[in-house]
Amino acid sequence: MLEELGYTVLPASTPNEAVKYAKEYKQKIIILVTDVIMPEMNGADLAKVILSINPQLKCLFMSGYTADAISRHGVLDEKVHFIQKPFSLFAIASKLREVLDGK
Repeated sequence: MLEELGYTVLPASTPNEAVKYAKEYKQKIIILVTDVIMPEMNGADLAKVILSINPQLKCLFMSGYTADAISRHGVLDEKVHFIQKPFSLFAIASKLREVLDGK
């Protein structure tokens, strides 16, 4: 979907692979789009690691769990950008624009 919207995507199959991209990719990475619940580490922890490498990075979290359920378990702060799965192309495009515009 992201490529269809014109974004260059660095697909990482694991959080550790995403960290490797953040350390080694020569061009500027502007946004991290990550699931909340993953093997190895959760999305919030992944964002913390990658933000320590690239503090200007924007983050968008997604999950099949509701935002309320995730917040109750302390995985996501109320102020983070979140999109509920499943989502449409229009919904992800709108949410990405919101995140990138700092709204």
